[in-house]
Amino acid sequence: MMPLDDPSACAVFLDLDGTLIDIAEAPDRVHIPSDLVPLLARLSSGLRGALAIVTGRPTSDVNRYLDPLRLVTAGVHGAELRTEMNGEVLLTVGPMDSAVASAVRRLSDLAPGVVIETKVYSIAVHYRLAPSVEPQIEAALQGIVAGSPDHFILCPGRCVIEVVPRHVSKGAAVDALMAFPAFKGRRPIMVGDDVPDESALTAAVRHGGLGLRVAGEHFRRRADFDGPASVRAWLGSMADRLERNILSRAAMPPPSIARSISPT
Repeated sequence: MMPLDDPSACAVFLDLDGTLIDIAEAPDRVHIPSDLVPLLARLSSGLRGALAIVTGRPTSDVNRYLDPLRLVTAGVHGAELRTEMNGEVLLTVGPMDSAVASAVRRLSDLAPGVVIETKVYSIAVHYRLAPSVEPQIEAALQGIVAGSPDHFILCPGRCVIEVVPRHVSKGAAVDALMAFPAFKGRRPIMVGDDVPDESALTAAVRHGGLGLRVAGEHFRRRADFDGPASVRAWLGSMADRLERNILSRAAMPPPSIARSISPT
């Protein structure tokens, strides 16, 4: 992965599943590497808070997996926004329509292994353990959305299809966060692995930054990272550089002293 000229001038946006951690068979079976939380704490400190998790998961999941960190977070594709570390979670949409949620939950009867993930603002159907029923799930969800209020759309992912509010996207979340003090004026870098990350990758480029892709079921050919382990290794290198820069600046004499000891 390419080095950055000046990581201290960057803002970093990171997807979670498939980017920082490996994809699991079901949403509640993920493994959090032991070095992930310390790594993110170092990175957030070095970036002075300009680090955000941008995920389809609820912010409560991010809190649990990355405890005790409370990073800037766009949860449920941006339906939830925590705009500063340890801040309150702001809501950008209302709760999921109950009739839509009920109709989607009934799809668990299609086959063993179909997992319904109910969130407050969206609902997802995972079929990693039942891949043969993907066409049936997609057709059923298209029918549900067609008969529901027109502010819902389908958001496909890696062995998952999610019903989300139309105006919610990871790209819109990156746009919103770039206006806040910790991020404003920085060069954004978004790292993601899946279809919902596409809008955020595009948003980062639109703001003068980089959209970096992680290899997987979506980015099979054109990828910047082999998988989550290589993403974490790259972030570790960035954290090291940021810490060295801080130590180097701390060791420099104040400008007045530097002028007095400069050769004449």
